[in-house]
Amino acid sequence: MEDSQFDVIIVGAGVMGSATAYYAAKRGLRTLLLEQFDFLHHCGSSHGESRTIRVTYIQKHYYPFVIESYKLWQELEAQVGYQVYFKAQHFDMAHSHDPTIRSVVDYCQAHAIPFQLLRRRQVAEKFAGRIDIPEDWVGVSNEYGGVIKPTKAVAMFQTLAYKNGAVLVDKAKVVDIKKNKEGEGVEVFTASGKRFRGKKCVVTVGAWAQRLVKTVSGVELPIVPVETNVCYWRIKEGQEGKFALGTGFPTFASFGDTYIYGTPTLEFPGLIKVGVHGGNPCDPDKRPWGPAVMMEKLKKWVEERFSGMVDSSEPVIKQSCMYSMTPDEDFVIDFLGGEFGKDVVIGGGFSGHGFKMAPVIGRILTELAADGEAKGFDLKHFRIGRFRITSKI
Repeated sequence: MEDSQFDVIIVGAGVMGSATAYYAAKRGLRTLLLEQFDFLHHCGSSHGESRTIRVTYIQKHYYPFVIESYKLWQELEAQVGYQVYFKAQHFDMAHSHDPTIRSVVDYCQAHAIPFQLLRRRQVAEKFAGRIDIPEDWVGVSNEYGGVIKPTKAVAMFQTLAYKNGAVLVDKAKVVDIKKNKEGEGVEVFTASGKRFRGKKCVVTVGAWAQRLVKTVSGVELPIVPVETNVCYWRIKEGQEGKFALGTGFPTFASFGDTYIYGTPTLEFPGLIKVGVHGGNPCDPDKRPWGPAVMMEKLKKWVEERFSGMVDSSEPVIKQSCMYSMTPDEDFVIDFLGGEFGKDVVIGGGFSGHGFKMAPVIGRILTELAADGEAKGFDLKHFRIGRFRITSKI
């Protein structure tokens, strides 16, 4: 296999790399997917039990990516034979003067998304007393919410990639990528000394993006690895059924000085997931596995928003996860350029909100590698050139 020439080598088998491997293999490209750890590992950003899918954003450029992803998730799960996407409503909330909630309303109006703008009493009526917001807050409800099962989703992409002829190799940490001096394309080198040759390479290594890209090209992308924690809270006895998926209880986000998000009960009966969007920068190879950030604010929020029906004394489960943060929280989807030209494509900096769009991003990364362009999507917000960076080589 080392001497094989692949059409595309994908480095990193989280959800973005695995989605890319599927779309590349489906096109008939000779595809190799490399992963530094075991497949379906828990060291990055693609593991766990749930991710929110929502259409509401304050940046209007995400709308086509999310809407297309809703359709693709359903098409993909039909191919593999098990459910990955679970439908729910979505509910955004904040102080009535908060600029983010106003932007959400503008966004819904701009894209003709049906929504309800709700005051405190209307929120209590809509969600049967399960959510309580302060008098001076508002909520925005729409039908475009839902939960994606992340580990199942990654397994789905890998299964479909394999079925379409992709070669999948784990425990293969890539340490360098070089131009092939004897011909076109690139050579990919692993820590164990193996070398793989490919016409194109797609780098989707999550929290390791800054490190690998700097090694390969000298370009220092401002993608900061951040350790975050997902928290599950016990619903009080007799109230458990009220927060379950399928009861009308929504996926939700709360804006203000702390961005709090969560999903209905699905993966752990009797528990609800509520977490803070944020964390502490870290070295992905020397994780602190530290405490959750802003825990006191989170406890207060859980106590107040759920009318005392959820035990806010302490989360019963905490799961650590990695974000790959860019300064503007927009993605990086671009050619590496320099000596590599269009031979190396970067997909990274998904900043804790990219998972929902993985099917579209995998397809786009495949098109960039295979065709040199992605049709139908404006990628100008995701270019490396928006950062003022210079090569260190």
